Amino acid sequence: MSGVVAQGVTKAYGATTALAGVDLDVRAGEVHALLGENGAGKSTLVKILAGAVRPDGGRLTLDGAPFAPKDPAAARAAGVRLVSQERALCPHMTVEENVLLGGEPTRFGVLKREEARAIAARALLAIDPTGAKKHRLRPDALVRDLGPGERQLVEIARAITEPRCRLLLLDEPTSSLGADDVEALFAVVSRLREAGLAVVYISHHLDEIRRIADRFTVIRDGRTAGTGRVAEATPADIVTMMAGRSIEDLYPRSPRVPGDVVLSTQDLAGAGLPVRASLVLRRGEVLGIAGLVGSGRTELLRAIFGLDRVRRGEVRVGAYVGPASPAARLAQGVGLLSEDRGGEGLALGLTIADNVTLSRLVGLGPLGFVTPARMRAAAARFIEKLGVVCAGPDAPVGSLSGGNQQKVALARLLYHDVDVLLLDEPTRGVDVGARAAIYALIDRLACESNKAVLVVSSAAEELVGIADRIAVMHKGELGPARPVGELDVRAVMLEQAGAS
Repeated sequence: MSGVVAQGVTKAYGATTALAGVDLDVRAGEVHALLGENGAGKSTLVKILAGAVRPDGGRLTLDGAPFAPKDPAAARAAGVRLVSQERALCPHMTVEENVLLGGEPTRFGVLKREEARAIAARALLAIDPTGAKKHRLRPDALVRDLGPGERQLVEIARAITEPRCRLLLLDEPTSSLGADDVEALFAVVSRLREAGLAVVYISHHLDEIRRIADRFTVIRDGRTAGTGRVAEATPADIVTMMAGRSIEDLYPRSPRVPGDVVLSTQDLAGAGLPVRASLVLRRGEVLGIAGLVGSGRTELLRAIFGLDRVRRGEVRVGAYVGPASPAARLAQGVGLLSEDRGGEGLALGLTIADNVTLSRLVGLGPLGFVTPARMRAAAARFIEKLGVVCAGPDAPVGSLSGGNQQKVALARLLYHDVDVLLLDEPTRGVDVGARAAIYALIDRLACESNKAVLVVSSAAEELVGIADRIAVMHKGELGPARPVGELDVRAVMLEQAGAS
């Protein structure tokens, strides 16, 4: 049988069981969605298929033959390519060099440059058929100069350059993409399906699954919880399989009474983006910023927080006026949750306790000293409060699932007790259960703690669900914030595309 089959696959890390007997059947010429909450075992299974992890038990076959890759190179030689949720690029190298990395055409050890350029050009054309991004995704552009969405496209381009590819593993492929890039990706995936490839597609976005996938398998607690055809299952059915329970209220909204202005900008312009942005944020409210990738949403938060230079305009935080360093902003009560969780939001090699407390060490020991016991105790409070699934405060953050990593990043802001939370894509790469928990936390922060919350999101339905007001950014310019009651998802999407 063509495709890949996994039967009874198991994997444990010490006392932690990641997979407890998973079955998966992916056929050639189909897109198969692999679903489950963060920590369910999806990424472990994908890493086993990609040769990065060896299973403890079970059986794998690829196109009917036994499949047991000893390493990623063996998996690639067998025609299996992985596009991981975590970027695996060389920032100092060009787009062309990254696309060809590990598969450069050579003759007697010498690079065949013309053939290399042709291969890279075909791959870039496949992910950008309209040429909308050719000014950024140039073969000679350095990867370090690209945005997160553009880097994701480079990874996908590298995966599809392999002519022997039989199984493509896409782990959260749209996590950093805007609407236009998502459409381009779906077009690429559809063409690969028509060419007979088997595609495993991991995503937490059920709207994407319903559009692109033929069948699905749900993993829960390391076991297969269900499988079926996407067209024959409702979103509620799938969510119940994933969470083991029904999630009745995804967007909780308690009564909110906006108070004093704590943050405002006037005609703010950065070194490149934003071009012009004026906003007012009050205590006790959630203000949403919508916009496509590249519109300047992230740059606006970075300029406010002091990570990017302010070229023109005014930032006012309480009684403080003018630009400031990130350290000064933290002292003023402003905290930022970065969209790049692995790159700059967390120190993945350090413990949960380190990540939670390093921004404020005062009070964690006598006479200005810091004791590990007090760091652990401080972190433990927020582990319990946010429901972080982990072995304890000493667990490395890099060992956690994406949703639990995001909770740790939020825990740091809560531990620092900031008054203004700048949240850039707070639910990116997070499963539906963790997403509901983050939405509930945002609601409590605004209602019970009287915090001011500024949320940037690519998902219009998310902002309509959680925000009190929404402003749309288009080509670097921020429009006026309007009450959410005056907007719907379609209106936000049209405005962010410049079609309103």
